[in-house]
Order: sequence, then structure tokens, then C-alpha cells
Amino acid sequence: MDLSIIVNEYPLYLEGLWTTALLVSGSLLLGLLIAIPAGILQSSENRLVRGVIGSYMYFFRGTPLLVQLFIIYYGSAQFDWLRESWLWDYFQDAWFCALLAFTLNTGAYTAEIVRGVIGTVPEGELEAAKAYGMSRWKILRRIILPNSLRRALPAYSNEVIFMIHGSAIAGVVTIVDITGAARVVNARYYAPFEAYLAAGLLYMCLTFSVIYVFKKWEQRYLKS
Repeated sequence: MDLSIIVNEYPLYLEGLWTTALLVSGSLLLGLLIAIPAGILQSSENRLVRGVIGSYMYFFRGTPLLVQLFIIYYGSAQFDWLRESWLWDYFQDAWFCALLAFTLNTGAYTAEIVRGVIGTVPEGELEAAKAYGMSRWKILRRIILPNSLRRALPAYSNEVIFMIHGSAIAGVVTIVDITGAARVVNARYYAPFEAYLAAGLLYMCLTFSVIYVFKKWEQRYLKS
């Protein structure tokens, strides 16, 4: 094993680490903006709303992330109206397509987490809020969401970790993330063990950093 390969190529790995961190953090943030409203609307009494949200969640939870990325990056080119519009400037960019695919995917999974934890809010708390005279919006803002999001932390930490690991497919659409950097190093030196060992260590560092942060949050927000 030649560790000098890793040392010589550390700037490329750092670039890949930064790209992965940006992709994952950006998609998680945008995914939350989708997931919280979607999770709330899944509890709506309107069947049409539930059907639309449910179809979105069913598709993105039922198909592989790699297929979703290929559909967005390669499949969007078949639509003439898209190629002739201003949107094509974005859809021909691999970074944007990867961010969009990751956002829609994590949004669907997180929406299911939100929907599940909303259903665990004790009825007594809701009845007390109604008796106090709170409106539905105030109950949602002060009772349901704070309690639900706290309870969602353990499940959401797993989704963040899955998203970090799933982001490894970004390299297949020419993005130099951590895995993409490892592919470049392997192509230069024909040393797959060293190239992918370094990538694995970087993914481990990201994963354990996320675990540490969520453990701290759980200790703070899930106190009995």
C-alpha cells in the first residue's frame, strides 16, 4: 500500500469533500422545505391533496436514487420545450441536476418521517390547546411542530447519514465529489485500494461528525 498517493492527491480529496458537503447540506436544507409542508398535508382531510403528496412520496421512495438522477440529468434532454426555455441552462448542469435529485429524494423520505411523528402527538395536548382557545395554525406552530420535530431527530439522523452515503453517485454525472475524486486518483495511479480507502475514510469522518451532532441535539431536546 502506497500512502504517498493519498498524500500527493489530498487537494483533490479536499475538493471532493467540499463538493459532497455542499451537495448534501444543500439538498437536506431544501428537502426540509419540501418535507415539512408535505408531511403536514399528508394529514389533510382533502383526498386530492393527500393523493398528490402521496404520489410524490411513493415515486421517490420507491425508485433508486441513481435512476432518479439519470432521469433528471439524461432524460430531461428529450423535452423540446425544456431545451428551448431558460430552464435548460440549469438542467444541462450536472451539479444542479444532482442537487435537484437529492433534494426531491430526501424530501420524500423526510416527509414520511414528519407524517409519522405528527401522528404521535398526544391527543391530550391537542385537546388542552383547543380548550385554551388556540387556533389550528397556532396549535400547529406551538404544539404539533415543536413536539414532532424533536421526536423526529433519531429517525432524521439516519436519513442524513443515508444521504451522505447516497451522494456517492454524484460522480457518475461528472461531479468530482469524494467518490469522483477517488475515481480520478485511481485512473492516474491504477491504485484502487489507496484511492477508495481515502474516500471511505472521508465518508466515515462525515458520518461520525453527523452522529456526534445529532447525539448532542438529542441530549438537549429529548430530555424527559
